[in-house]
Amino acid sequence: MPDTPLLEVGLAGRAMPGEVESGDLHLVASYPGGVLVAGIDGLGHGFEAAEAARAARASLAEDPRSDLSDLFVRTHGRLARTRGAAISLAAVSEADARLTWLGVGNVEGTLVRAEPAGRPRTESILLLGGVVGYQLPRLRPSTSTLDPGDLLVMSTDGVRAGYLDGIDTGAPSQQVANGILAGFAKSNDDALVLVARYTGDEA
Repeated sequence: MPDTPLLEVGLAGRAMPGEVESGDLHLVASYPGGVLVAGIDGLGHGFEAAEAARAARASLAEDPRSDLSDLFVRTHGRLARTRGAAISLAAVSEADARLTWLGVGNVEGTLVRAEPAGRPRTESILLLGGVVGYQLPRLRPSTSTLDPGDLLVMSTDGVRAGYLDGIDTGAPSQQVANGILAGFAKSNDDALVLVARYTGDEA
């Protein structure tokens, strides 16, 4: 997967066995001064889940530099006649090395800090209850400062918990994503893993 000016990106995903297409999609959209990362899980699986996820991705891609709350509200309206989706968004700002993020539903997001030794520190995205396209909660994005080497990991609910225990923060992002999917994907759902390493000006 191509990198962005701020992120080294790895992506791994698959449809639920027996399905033709996946309802778990992503978006990585660069814009002047930043990049938007999205993990999208259309409800259920199969064609209708994929249709909802595609509509969400198209809505988010229209203006990725928008405020996260505005992106959620606009996409909520676009998904009103679909199954709806769980969506997590993360915006990385070039000017101040800041991550602004928020999730509605159950697309997990974790910031794994780059540390030379010992168990890395982690921060988790704030996940609010609701479904984009059906019930949107009060939106409260939060922010964190990024350091070079920090990893943002997003995963849909087709990925079992526990993958952070043995994560190699020094490995290439694509290798990390592939390893998580291979070891933790469930057999009864679509699955998606997105790994983005913050590189700042070095990418």
